Amino acid sequence: MSAVLGPHLSTRSAPAPRSGGVLAMVERNLMIYRHSWLLLVAEIFEPVLYLLAFGVGIGGLVGGVPGLADTAVPYAEFVAPALLATTAMNGAMNETTFNLFGKLRTNHTYESILTTPMTVREVALGEVCWALLRGALVAVGFLVTVTLFGLVHSPLVLLVLPGALLVGFAFAALGLAVVTFLRDWQDFQYIQLAMLPMFLFATTFYPLEVYPRPVQLLVECLPLYQSIELIRQPSLGEFGVELLIPAVYLLTLGVLALMLAFRRLDRTLRG
Repeated sequence: MSAVLGPHLSTRSAPAPRSGGVLAMVERNLMIYRHSWLLLVAEIFEPVLYLLAFGVGIGGLVGGVPGLADTAVPYAEFVAPALLATTAMNGAMNETTFNLFGKLRTNHTYESILTTPMTVREVALGEVCWALLRGALVAVGFLVTVTLFGLVHSPLVLLVLPGALLVGFAFAALGLAVVTFLRDWQDFQYIQLAMLPMFLFATTFYPLEVYPRPVQLLVECLPLYQSIELIRQPSLGEFGVELLIPAVYLLTLGVLALMLAFRRLDRTLRG
């Protein structure tokens, strides 16, 4: 009947994803990447270089910067949580953009997978869960490195881990939605055109107060800014209801992006 009524009805009445199907996608990726774990080390190495160059190098010239509650913190301690949030973002979004585009457009991997009982939603959720796992591993690796550098002084830093998972979810779902609009590899330039300015201006290297108020409002709308706030506050020993704002923002962004990705992927793979 759904074939007669068209693909739109089948999308609306799609069965709920099975946990077994989602886990099967994660297991598939684990088997494929089991010999490529050095790539995770490379993803940790990049933010460490930024930390050494800016946090330690320039930090020696800057000294302390306004942190939270009108207290000054060493520059390296200010920058490190932002780099951790960026690491979680990149680890998750790279998986659902660059790597997924090859499966979707070049290798046509999902066409074979969908000949099994797997559904489009199970494929999408499986890829998001794998991106979450990859992003979490990279974030944990960077957190361990930051701890070894002596930049962690509060037990509240443990809240960084669920925060990094939420950041990873939001950007993994966003990447999954964005990749469905890309036509070829050249279109990835548009992603870099958005990601690089966001990395530079989302308070990664300096406080929000350096901007005039109209610019502050624009920066506060950036998902990376909200991610940094979610990570930076507990990293600097602050915990309060203010954390609900970035948490709700990222959760809402992730859910909306995932819903869009479901529709776009179903149209692409079933069309």
